[in-house]
Amino acid sequence: MSFDDLLPRPTSRGAALADVGREDLDLFSVEELEERIATLEAEIGRTRRALDGKRNRKSAAESLFSFKGG
Repeated sequence: MSFDDLLPRPTSRGAALADVGREDLDLFSVEELEERIATLEAEIGRTRRALDGKRNRKSAAESLFSFKGG
């Protein structure tokens, strides 16, 4: 068990993202803002890969179960 396992989980999906959107960016230095952008861009990439995977699985399932009469 890691320390992260002990942290409370957000009560709803997207709660962490909503929290990020409410942070006061004026409190961050230039370097912190640059790091934040890099982190968010990495998360966008991870999210896009997850979305692509789900789309591919959905498409494969639809192809498998679609019966075309001809």
